[in-house]
Amino acid sequence: MIAATPDPPYLAAIFSSQRTEGDQGYGAMAERMVELAREQPGFLGVESARDAQGFGITVSYWRDEASIANWKANAEHAVAQRLGRDQWYGAFHLRICRVEREYGLDSSMGRR
Repeated sequence: MIAATPDPPYLAAIFSSQRTEGDQGYGAMAERMVELAREQPGFLGVESARDAQGFGITVSYWRDEASIANWKANAEHAVAQRLGRDQWYGAFHLRICRVEREYGLDSSMGRR
């Protein structure tokens, strides 16, 4: 689902990853991380996709850098980060970007 973000500016954390073989608890943790992120001050939305070969991109949207820093420091999220490095990802990159402009088409809302 496309995230319903406010008018820019805001920040996007783009997490690109290549999964390792097997679930090893990944699915449940991924669901919990989205649930937990939604509870964080400054969280604006998330979009995520993964292909059959295990390559995925998750983009989370945040009000400001402090919100992203607080999310990174969250204790439960820190556990997931460690497990990701140790067993779930063969490779990953995180990029933080400032969204300056947004436009698109949403059939239920018209053009933005």
